Amino acid sequence: MFEFDQYLGFLAFLTILTIGFWLMIFLLTFVIPYWVFGASIERFKEIREERKAKRAAAH
Repeated sequence: MFEFDQYLGFLAFLTILTIGFWLMIFLLTFVIPYWVFGASIERFKEIREERKAKRAAAH
């Protein structure tokens, strides 16, 4: 069915496909939500600090 070099190429293809699949699963379920959630928290902290600075400047 396959010659040996074709078999190795097929195994390399399956390996790369599997690594890509699990990398996408990892990125979509952990890295991207972690990044978005962390950036949102940091932005809310900045907004809160700006409000405190405005209140302190008004007094």
